[in-house]
Formats: sequence, structure tokens, C-alpha cells
Amino acid sequence: MTRRSLIEFEANDLYPKVPEGVDTWAMKRYLIIGYGAASYLLFVLSFFYLIGFLGNFLVPRSVDHAIAAPIGQAVAVDVTLVALFGVQHSVMARKGFKRWWTRFVPPSIERSTYVWLSSVALVLLYWQWRTIPTVIWDVGQPAARITVWALFWLGWAIAFASTFMINHFDLFGLRQVYLAWRGKPYAELGFRTHLFYRLVRHPLMLGFLIAFWAAPTMTAGHLLFSIAITGYILIALQIEERSLVAALGDQYRAYRHDVPMLLPRPRRQPAETAAQH
Repeated sequence: MTRRSLIEFEANDLYPKVPEGVDTWAMKRYLIIGYGAASYLLFVLSFFYLIGFLGNFLVPRSVDHAIAAPIGQAVAVDVTLVALFGVQHSVMARKGFKRWWTRFVPPSIERSTYVWLSSVALVLLYWQWRTIPTVIWDVGQPAARITVWALFWLGWAIAFASTFMINHFDLFGLRQVYLAWRGKPYAELGFRTHLFYRLVRHPLMLGFLIAFWAAPTMTAGHLLFSIAITGYILIALQIEERSLVAALGDQYRAYRHDVPMLLPRPRRQPAETAAQH
């Protein structure tokens, strides 16, 4: 990379000012992409741990096999853990916070840092979760139990597949660090409504909700998790919707008119046509 192209690249604010020299420049690029890859790996591990955590299999601590505690302490700690994740997850996603945050963190690794901290919040939840073992329901009939397990796995499949219907690699910061490694400026992706996004506006959240509630054996602790995280999701979606309207204007208003938020339904008359009647 020539001196002129290096100066132009720095003007894009993808990095703080770096000393001259190819070796320093190359080291910075590899550190950036290594950081992004490490953050993504932590996300993958925490995501798959969450499946085992709620399914009560293959993990040392799960929603029903964690720290024993009196019920009052368990409720207080567990709600706090979910709230900590929710605050981190929502506040750091807001544009105002990003404008402030990127004064200290290079924009090229801002998303990877967000992913890393979200994963850390989940790891803290797994580590400090308190069990409340009282059974609320237990599906005993074999066919019905298999059906609930099928819904559990369907929810995770919907959630995971939904990330690829927008841009999985942009969502989790890999595209940003790859572009920085290539010396290219980041460009926002256009508004997309592929596949599941033509049925509901937030299929990723729909998948999570299905997985969180599809429990053949529902304990009070699992129920507390499901209620708390559902409350967070419903609040967070309202905030996200306002941000999307502010960013996309009439384009998102028309999409919101035509496509439901979480529960699929027969398609409504397009907003443009409806406005003519």
C-alpha cells in the first residue's frame, strides 16, 4: 500500500493514526482480523452453549442444573443477569452510543466488540444462574414430548437461518474486519426482506422465542428465564422499530404495514395500494 493510499484509508476513520511503515501496518491489519475472528468464535461457543443451557444437555451448568439458592435470591439474581444482558445488548446497538463509543474503539472493530461483550454477558449468566427446580409442566405423552422437542430445534434453526437472510458476517462483525484487512472502507448494507423476512419482520427473535418456550419439562427457573427474556425482546423490538423508521422512513413504514412483527398472517394489501382506497 502506498503512502497516499494509507493516508486516504486513515481518513475513513477505520483506524486511529498509525505510524508509517509497512510492518506496523501489516501487524495492525492482522490484529484487527484476529480480534474479529476471536470475537466471532466466542459468539459461536456461547450460542451453542445456550442451546445446551436451555435443553439441559451436554453442558456443565444449565437452566435446571446450576447454583442452588433460596427462591428469593434465585429470582433476584436471575432477573438481574437477564437485565444485564438486555441493557448491554440494546444500549450498545443504538446509534447514539455507537457515535460516542467509536471515539475510543475503531469503527472496524466496533461490531466485533459488541459481539464479544454480548457473549461475555451470556457467559456470566451461564456461570451465575440460580436454579428454581419446581416443575410447572411436564409433557409425559411420548408423541407430544417429541413434538415439543421438534419445536425447540425448529426455533434454533429459524434463528440461525435468519442471520444468513440479512448478512450473517456483517451482523457478527466479520465483514467489517475483513474489509479493514483488505484496506477498504465499510459500506452499509441495503434494506433486505428475503425469505423469512417476508413473513415476519423479526424472524430471528421469533426463532428465539419458540426455542425458549418449547420445553417438554418446564421448571420455575426455566419459566422465569423465558418470561424475563420475552419481556426484554418485546421492549427491545419497540426500540429497534423506532430506530428503523428513523433510518429508513417510508420504506420501513410500508414494510411494517405489509409484514407482521412476530406472528405470520396472510399478507395484507400493500401499503401503496391501500393508500389509494
